Amino acid sequence: MKQLLNLWIVLAGAMLTLGQAGNLAAQAVSVDQVDDGKRQKLLFPSTVELEAGKALAESACARCHGLNGIGAAENLPHLAGQRALYLYLEILAYKRDNRHDESMRDAVKFLDEEALVQAAAYYASLEPPEADTAAYVEKDPVQQGKAATASCAGCHGVDGNATLPGMPSLTRLYPQYLNSAIDAYKGAGRSDTTMKSLVALLSDADVKKIALYYSLQPPKAAVTPVKGDAAAGQAAAAACAGCHGEDGNSADPKTPSLAGQDAQYLALSIRSYMDGKRIHETMKSLVASLSDADIENLAAFYAKQQPKAPGVRKPLTVAEWATRCDRCHGIDGNSTDPVVPAIAGQQKTYLALALQKYKNADRPSAAMHAMSQALSDTDIENLASYYAHKRSKAVVFVNVCKPANEEK
Repeated sequence: MKQLLNLWIVLAGAMLTLGQAGNLAAQAVSVDQVDDGKRQKLLFPSTVELEAGKALAESACARCHGLNGIGAAENLPHLAGQRALYLYLEILAYKRDNRHDESMRDAVKFLDEEALVQAAAYYASLEPPEADTAAYVEKDPVQQGKAATASCAGCHGVDGNATLPGMPSLTRLYPQYLNSAIDAYKGAGRSDTTMKSLVALLSDADVKKIALYYSLQPPKAAVTPVKGDAAAGQAAAAACAGCHGEDGNSADPKTPSLAGQDAQYLALSIRSYMDGKRIHETMKSLVASLSDADIENLAAFYAKQQPKAPGVRKPLTVAEWATRCDRCHGIDGNSTDPVVPAIAGQQKTYLALALQKYKNADRPSAAMHAMSQALSDTDIENLASYYAHKRSKAVVFVNVCKPANEEK
Protein backbone atom coordinates (compact mmCIF):
# COMPACT_ATOMS: atom_id res chain seq x y z
CA MET A 1 0.00 0.00 0.00
CA LYS A 2 1.30 3.41 -0.92
CA GLN A 3 2.11 5.70 1.96
CA LEU A 4 0.03 8.89 2.08
CA LEU A 5 1.81 12.15 2.67
CA ASN A 6 0.52 15.17 4.54
CA LEU A 7 0.47 17.22 1.34
CA TRP A 8 -2.36 19.17 -0.19
CA ILE A 9 -2.91 20.52 -3.67
CA VAL A 10 -5.00 23.66 -3.87
CA LEU A 11 -6.97 24.71 -6.90
CA ALA A 12 -4.25 27.17 -7.86
CA GLY A 13 -1.78 24.28 -7.97
CA ALA A 14 0.32 25.36 -4.98
CA MET A 15 1.53 22.72 -2.49
CA LEU A 16 2.35 22.96 1.22
CA THR A 17 2.91 20.70 4.20
CA LEU A 18 1.29 20.93 7.58
CA GLY A 19 4.71 21.82 8.95
CA GLN A 20 4.46 25.00 6.89
CA ALA A 21 0.92 25.70 8.04
CA GLY A 22 0.08 28.02 10.87
CA ASN A 23 2.93 30.45 10.32
CA LEU A 24 0.44 33.26 10.87
CA ALA A 25 0.58 33.09 14.66
CA ALA A 26 0.65 31.08 17.80
CA GLN A 27 -3.05 30.30 17.91
CA ALA A 28 -5.22 29.82 20.97
CA VAL A 29 -5.04 26.05 20.37
CA SER A 30 -1.97 24.75 18.56
CA VAL A 31 -2.31 22.78 15.33
CA ASP A 32 0.17 20.32 16.83
CA GLN A 33 -2.61 19.19 19.16
CA VAL A 34 -4.69 17.90 16.23
CA ASP A 35 -3.93 14.24 15.59
CA ASP A 36 -3.68 12.73 12.11
CA GLY A 37 -7.13 11.17 12.32
CA LYS A 38 -8.83 14.51 12.95
CA ARG A 39 -6.78 16.20 10.23
CA GLN A 40 -7.86 13.56 7.76
CA LYS A 41 -11.53 14.02 8.62
CA LEU A 42 -11.28 17.81 8.49
CA LEU A 43 -9.56 17.99 5.12
CA PHE A 44 -11.09 14.90 3.48
CA PRO A 45 -14.49 14.36 5.17
CA SER A 46 -16.77 11.53 4.12
CA THR A 47 -20.41 12.05 3.14
CA VAL A 48 -21.46 10.52 6.47
CA GLU A 49 -19.30 12.99 8.41
CA LEU A 50 -20.62 15.94 6.41
CA GLU A 51 -24.22 14.89 7.06
CA ALA A 52 -23.47 14.58 10.77
CA GLY A 53 -21.86 18.02 10.68
CA LYS A 54 -24.90 19.47 8.95
CA ALA A 55 -27.24 18.03 11.59
CA LEU A 56 -25.05 19.47 14.34
CA ALA A 57 -24.86 22.86 12.62
CA GLU A 58 -28.64 22.96 12.30
CA SER A 59 -29.15 22.36 16.01
CA ALA A 60 -26.25 24.34 17.51
CA CYS A 61 -24.90 26.89 15.00
CA ALA A 62 -27.51 27.91 12.43
CA ARG A 63 -29.23 30.53 14.59
CA CYS A 64 -26.16 32.77 14.33
CA HIS A 65 -24.15 31.45 11.40
CA GLY A 66 -26.94 30.05 9.23
CA LEU A 67 -27.17 26.50 7.92
CA ASN A 68 -25.57 27.89 4.76
CA GLY A 69 -22.71 29.40 6.77
CA ILE A 70 -23.76 33.01 6.20
CA GLY A 71 -23.60 35.15 9.37
CA ALA A 72 -27.02 36.32 10.54
CA ALA A 73 -25.72 39.73 11.67
CA GLU A 74 -22.90 42.02 10.58
CA ASN A 75 -20.82 41.21 13.67
CA LEU A 76 -21.10 37.45 13.11
CA PRO A 77 -18.60 35.82 10.74
CA HIS A 78 -19.45 33.85 7.63
CA LEU A 79 -18.27 30.25 8.02
CA ALA A 80 -19.09 28.93 4.55
CA GLY A 81 -15.95 27.90 2.70
CA GLN A 82 -13.70 28.78 5.64
CA ARG A 83 -10.57 26.67 6.09
CA ALA A 84 -11.48 23.52 8.02
CA LEU A 85 -8.49 23.20 10.34
CA TYR A 86 -8.74 26.87 11.26
CA LEU A 87 -12.44 26.53 12.05
CA TYR A 88 -11.88 23.47 14.22
CA LEU A 89 -9.04 25.09 16.17
CA GLU A 90 -11.08 28.23 16.84
CA ILE A 91 -14.19 26.30 17.92
CA LEU A 92 -12.00 24.21 20.21
CA ALA A 93 -10.53 27.40 21.65
CA TYR A 94 -14.04 28.57 22.57
CA LYS A 95 -14.79 25.21 24.17
CA ARG A 96 -11.62 25.42 26.27
CA ASP A 97 -12.26 29.12 26.99
CA ASN A 98 -8.97 30.14 25.36
CA ARG A 99 -11.11 32.50 23.30
CA HIS A 100 -13.56 34.30 25.51
CA ASP A 101 -17.11 34.58 24.26
CA GLU A 102 -19.86 33.40 26.56
CA SER A 103 -22.41 32.62 23.85
CA MET A 104 -19.90 30.60 21.80
CA ARG A 105 -18.61 28.77 24.86
CA ASP A 106 -22.14 27.82 25.90
CA ALA A 107 -22.96 26.65 22.37
CA VAL A 108 -20.06 24.19 22.19
CA LYS A 109 -19.18 23.29 25.76
CA PHE A 110 -21.19 20.04 25.77
CA LEU A 111 -20.01 18.90 22.33
CA ASP A 112 -17.18 16.40 22.09
CA GLU A 113 -14.22 17.03 19.83
CA GLU A 114 -15.48 14.61 17.20
CA ALA A 115 -18.64 16.70 16.85
CA LEU A 116 -16.53 19.86 16.47
CA VAL A 117 -14.58 18.18 13.68
CA GLN A 118 -17.81 17.33 11.85
CA ALA A 119 -19.24 20.85 12.20
CA ALA A 120 -16.00 22.46 11.00
CA ALA A 121 -15.75 20.09 8.03
CA TYR A 122 -19.38 20.75 7.08
CA TYR A 123 -19.05 24.55 7.05
CA ALA A 124 -15.71 24.35 5.23
CA SER A 125 -17.41 22.29 2.49
CA LEU A 126 -20.00 24.96 1.69
CA GLU A 127 -19.87 27.49 -1.11
CA PRO A 128 -18.27 30.75 0.07
CA PRO A 129 -20.57 33.76 0.43
CA GLU A 130 -21.18 36.14 -2.44
CA ALA A 131 -19.25 39.34 -1.84
CA ASP A 132 -20.09 42.84 -2.96
CA THR A 133 -17.19 43.13 -5.39
CA ALA A 134 -17.97 46.69 -6.44
CA ALA A 135 -14.89 48.86 -6.72
CA TYR A 136 -13.56 49.67 -3.28
CA VAL A 137 -12.98 53.37 -2.58
CA GLU A 138 -10.32 54.02 0.02
CA LYS A 139 -10.82 56.65 2.67
CA ASP A 140 -7.58 58.63 2.89
CA PRO A 141 -7.22 59.96 6.47
CA VAL A 142 -4.85 62.72 5.35
CA GLN A 143 -7.29 64.07 2.78
CA GLN A 144 -10.14 63.67 5.25
CA GLY A 145 -8.10 65.65 7.75
CA LYS A 146 -7.48 68.38 5.19
CA ALA A 147 -11.22 68.62 4.47
CA ALA A 148 -11.96 68.85 8.19
CA THR A 149 -9.61 71.86 8.55
CA ALA A 150 -11.74 74.12 6.34
CA SER A 151 -12.93 76.13 9.34
CA CYS A 152 -9.37 76.38 10.72
CA ALA A 153 -7.68 77.91 7.66
CA GLY A 154 -8.77 81.50 8.34
CA CYS A 155 -6.63 81.67 11.50
CA HIS A 156 -4.07 78.87 11.18
CA GLY A 157 -3.43 79.03 7.43
CA VAL A 158 -4.52 76.63 4.69
CA ASP A 159 -1.55 74.35 5.39
CA GLY A 160 -1.40 75.00 9.14
CA ASN A 161 1.29 77.71 8.92
CA ALA A 162 -0.30 80.81 10.43
CA THR A 163 0.59 84.29 9.15
CA LEU A 164 -1.54 86.35 11.55
CA PRO A 165 0.04 87.79 14.75
CA GLY A 166 -1.22 85.93 17.82
CA MET A 167 -2.12 82.79 15.90
CA PRO A 168 -0.15 79.55 16.31
CA SER A 169 1.15 77.44 13.46
CA LEU A 170 0.17 73.79 13.86
CA THR A 171 2.61 72.13 11.49
CA ARG A 172 5.44 71.51 13.97
CA LEU A 173 3.20 69.68 16.46
CA TYR A 174 3.01 65.94 16.97
CA PRO A 175 -0.49 64.49 16.50
CA GLN A 176 -0.53 63.30 20.12
CA TYR A 177 0.01 66.82 21.43
CA LEU A 178 -2.49 68.46 19.10
CA ASN A 179 -5.07 65.80 20.02
CA SER A 180 -4.62 66.57 23.71
CA ALA A 181 -4.75 70.34 23.10
CA ILE A 182 -8.05 70.08 21.23
CA ASP A 183 -9.41 67.81 23.95
CA ALA A 184 -8.42 70.47 26.50
CA TYR A 185 -10.44 73.08 24.57
CA LYS A 186 -13.37 70.67 24.50
CA GLY A 187 -13.13 70.20 28.25
CA ALA A 188 -12.04 72.45 31.10
CA GLY A 189 -8.30 72.46 30.35
CA ARG A 190 -8.34 75.58 28.16
CA SER A 191 -10.77 78.48 28.35
CA ASP A 192 -10.65 80.08 24.89
CA THR A 193 -14.34 80.49 24.00
CA THR A 194 -13.74 80.79 20.26
CA MET A 195 -11.73 77.59 20.12
CA LYS A 196 -14.25 75.82 22.34
CA SER A 197 -17.07 76.60 19.93
CA LEU A 198 -15.03 75.57 16.87
CA VAL A 199 -13.95 72.16 18.21
CA ALA A 200 -17.13 71.27 20.09
CA LEU A 201 -18.67 69.30 17.22
CA LEU A 202 -15.50 67.52 16.13
CA SER A 203 -15.54 63.77 16.70
CA ASP A 204 -12.48 62.01 18.11
CA ALA A 205 -11.88 60.56 14.63
CA ASP A 206 -12.02 64.05 13.08
CA VAL A 207 -9.52 65.37 15.62
CA LYS A 208 -7.05 62.55 14.86
CA LYS A 209 -7.29 63.16 11.12
CA ILE A 210 -6.82 66.92 11.53
CA ALA A 211 -3.78 66.38 13.74
CA LEU A 212 -2.33 63.89 11.26
CA TYR A 213 -2.83 66.28 8.34
CA TYR A 214 -1.09 69.20 10.05
CA SER A 215 1.81 67.05 11.27
CA LEU A 216 2.59 66.05 7.67
CA GLN A 217 2.75 69.62 6.33
CA PRO A 218 6.19 71.30 6.07
CA PRO A 219 6.61 73.79 8.95
CA LYS A 220 7.53 77.42 8.29
CA ALA A 221 8.98 79.92 10.74
CA ALA A 222 6.72 82.80 11.77
CA VAL A 223 7.23 86.12 9.98
CA THR A 224 5.16 88.10 12.48
CA PRO A 225 6.60 90.93 14.68
CA VAL A 226 8.82 90.11 17.69
CA LYS A 227 9.05 92.41 20.74
CA GLY A 228 11.56 90.75 23.05
CA ASP A 229 15.30 90.19 23.09
CA ALA A 230 16.05 86.78 21.56
CA ALA A 231 19.59 86.64 23.04
CA ALA A 232 18.27 87.23 26.55
CA GLY A 233 15.53 84.71 25.89
CA GLN A 234 18.08 82.03 25.02
CA ALA A 235 19.49 82.11 28.54
CA ALA A 236 16.01 81.90 30.06
CA ALA A 237 15.13 79.00 27.75
CA ALA A 238 17.74 76.74 29.37
CA ALA A 239 15.14 75.72 31.96
CA CYS A 240 12.73 74.71 29.16
CA ALA A 241 15.14 72.63 27.08
CA GLY A 242 14.51 69.38 28.95
CA CYS A 243 10.96 69.19 27.58
CA HIS A 244 10.86 71.48 24.55
CA GLY A 245 14.38 70.87 23.19
CA GLU A 246 17.37 73.20 23.20
CA ASP A 247 16.22 74.93 20.01
CA GLY A 248 12.52 74.55 20.75
CA ASN A 249 12.06 71.41 18.68
CA SER A 250 10.59 68.81 20.99
CA ALA A 251 11.46 65.11 20.72
CA ASP A 252 8.52 64.13 22.92
CA PRO A 253 5.21 63.54 21.04
CA LYS A 254 3.29 64.80 24.07
CA THR A 255 5.20 68.09 24.29
CA PRO A 256 4.78 70.94 21.78
CA SER A 257 7.62 72.25 19.66
CA LEU A 258 8.02 76.02 20.06
CA ALA A 259 10.58 76.72 17.34
CA GLY A 260 9.44 79.25 14.73
CA GLN A 261 6.15 79.82 16.56
CA ASP A 262 4.49 83.24 16.58
CA ALA A 263 5.98 85.30 19.43
CA GLN A 264 2.73 87.00 20.42
CA TYR A 265 1.00 83.62 20.67
CA LEU A 266 3.85 82.16 22.77
CA ALA A 267 3.72 85.07 25.20
CA LEU A 268 -0.06 84.76 25.48
CA SER A 269 0.23 81.01 26.15
CA ILE A 270 2.77 81.51 28.95
CA ARG A 271 0.49 84.07 30.61
CA SER A 272 -2.46 81.67 30.24
CA TYR A 273 -0.57 79.08 32.28
CA MET A 274 0.25 81.73 34.89
CA ASP A 275 -3.33 82.90 35.36
CA GLY A 276 -4.99 79.48 35.11
CA LYS A 277 -6.72 79.91 31.76
CA ARG A 278 -4.74 76.85 30.76
CA ILE A 279 -4.68 74.14 33.40
CA HIS A 280 -1.27 72.46 33.65
CA GLU A 281 0.29 72.32 37.10
CA THR A 282 3.85 71.69 35.90
CA MET A 283 3.80 74.60 33.46
CA LYS A 284 2.15 76.87 36.02
CA SER A 285 4.93 76.27 38.53
CA LEU A 286 7.68 76.70 35.92
CA VAL A 287 6.46 80.07 34.64
CA ALA A 288 5.24 81.50 37.95
CA SER A 289 8.34 83.62 38.58
CA LEU A 290 8.74 85.01 35.04
CA SER A 291 8.51 88.77 34.56
CA ASP A 292 6.83 90.37 31.54
CA ALA A 293 10.28 90.99 30.07
CA ASP A 294 11.26 87.34 30.60
CA ILE A 295 8.11 86.20 28.80
CA GLU A 296 8.69 88.48 25.82
CA ASN A 297 12.35 87.41 25.60
CA LEU A 298 11.50 83.72 25.71
CA ALA A 299 8.88 84.20 23.01
CA ALA A 300 11.38 86.11 20.87
CA PHE A 301 14.04 83.40 21.21
CA TYR A 302 11.73 80.57 20.19
CA ALA A 303 10.15 82.57 17.36
CA LYS A 304 13.62 83.00 15.81
CA GLN A 305 14.41 79.26 15.81
CA GLN A 306 13.99 77.11 12.69
CA PRO A 307 11.10 74.68 13.10
CA LYS A 308 11.54 71.01 12.23
CA ALA A 309 8.91 68.58 11.03
CA PRO A 310 7.84 66.22 13.83
CA GLY A 311 8.90 63.15 11.84
CA VAL A 312 5.45 61.63 11.50
CA ARG A 313 5.20 59.02 8.76
CA LYS A 314 2.34 59.11 6.30
CA PRO A 315 0.04 56.13 6.94
CA LEU A 316 0.30 53.16 4.62
CA THR A 317 -2.42 52.93 2.00
CA VAL A 318 -4.85 50.04 2.22
CA ALA A 319 -3.10 48.44 -0.76
CA GLU A 320 0.23 48.61 1.10
CA TRP A 321 -1.33 47.08 4.21
CA ALA A 322 -3.05 44.40 2.13
CA THR A 323 0.29 43.34 0.65
CA ARG A 324 1.41 42.51 4.18
CA CYS A 325 -1.83 40.76 5.09
CA ASP A 326 -1.79 38.67 1.92
CA ARG A 327 1.53 37.12 2.89
CA CYS A 328 -0.35 34.91 5.34
CA HIS A 329 -3.99 35.20 4.29
CA GLY A 330 -3.34 34.57 0.60
CA ILE A 331 -3.84 36.69 -2.50
CA ASP A 332 -6.84 38.99 -1.97
CA GLY A 333 -7.44 37.28 1.38
CA ASN A 334 -7.99 33.79 -0.04
CA SER A 335 -5.79 31.64 2.18
CA THR A 336 -4.40 28.37 0.82
CA ASP A 337 -3.20 27.32 4.27
CA PRO A 338 -5.76 25.15 6.14
CA VAL A 339 -4.78 26.76 9.46
CA VAL A 340 -4.96 30.39 8.30
CA PRO A 341 -8.42 31.92 7.80
CA ALA A 342 -9.66 33.22 4.49
CA ILE A 343 -10.84 36.79 4.96
CA ALA A 344 -12.08 37.60 1.45
CA GLY A 345 -15.82 38.28 1.37
CA GLN A 346 -16.04 38.22 5.16
CA GLN A 347 -18.40 40.52 7.08
CA LYS A 348 -16.92 44.02 7.23
CA THR A 349 -18.08 44.69 10.78
CA TYR A 350 -16.77 41.34 11.98
CA LEU A 351 -13.36 41.90 10.38
CA ALA A 352 -13.08 45.34 12.00
CA LEU A 353 -14.05 43.93 15.41
CA ALA A 354 -11.53 41.10 15.05
CA LEU A 355 -8.71 43.49 14.13
CA GLN A 356 -9.56 45.73 17.07
CA LYS A 357 -9.49 42.74 19.42
CA TYR A 358 -6.10 41.68 18.12
CA LYS A 359 -4.81 45.24 18.52
CA ASN A 360 -6.07 45.35 22.12
CA ALA A 361 -4.70 41.85 22.81
CA ASP A 362 -8.25 40.70 23.63
CA ARG A 363 -7.89 37.86 21.14
CA PRO A 364 -4.87 35.50 21.31
CA SER A 365 -2.31 35.65 18.51
CA ALA A 366 1.16 37.05 19.05
CA ALA A 367 1.70 37.73 15.34
CA MET A 368 -1.69 39.38 14.78
CA HIS A 369 -1.22 41.49 17.92
CA ALA A 370 2.13 42.71 16.57
CA MET A 371 0.74 43.33 13.06
CA SER A 372 -2.28 45.27 14.29
CA GLN A 373 -0.45 47.54 16.74
CA ALA A 374 0.40 50.05 14.01
CA LEU A 375 -3.15 50.15 12.64
CA SER A 376 -5.18 53.29 13.23
CA ASP A 377 -8.96 53.17 13.47
CA THR A 378 -9.09 54.38 9.87
CA ASP A 379 -6.67 51.64 8.78
CA ILE A 380 -8.88 49.03 10.43
CA GLU A 381 -12.00 50.42 8.78
CA ASN A 382 -10.28 50.53 5.39
CA LEU A 383 -8.87 47.00 5.61
CA ALA A 384 -12.17 45.53 6.77
CA SER A 385 -13.99 47.17 3.88
CA TYR A 386 -11.27 46.21 1.39
CA TYR A 387 -11.41 42.49 2.17
CA ALA A 388 -15.20 42.45 2.51
CA HIS A 389 -15.29 43.55 -1.15
CA LYS A 390 -13.02 40.71 -2.32
CA ARG A 391 -14.49 37.59 -3.93
CA SER A 392 -14.13 34.56 -1.70
CA LYS A 393 -12.74 31.43 -3.35
CA ALA A 394 -13.06 27.82 -2.24
CA VAL A 395 -10.00 25.62 -1.84
CA VAL A 396 -9.85 21.87 -2.45
CA PHE A 397 -7.26 19.76 -0.62
CA VAL A 398 -6.26 16.41 -2.11
CA ASN A 399 -4.12 13.59 -0.71
CA VAL A 400 -1.06 12.99 -2.85
CA CYS A 401 0.46 9.54 -2.92
CA LYS A 402 4.17 9.11 -2.50
CA PRO A 403 5.74 8.01 -5.82
CA ALA A 404 6.45 4.28 -5.97
CA ASN A 405 10.17 4.83 -6.63
CA GLU A 406 10.46 6.70 -3.34
CA GLU A 407 8.96 3.91 -1.27
CA LYS A 408 11.23 1.79 0.82
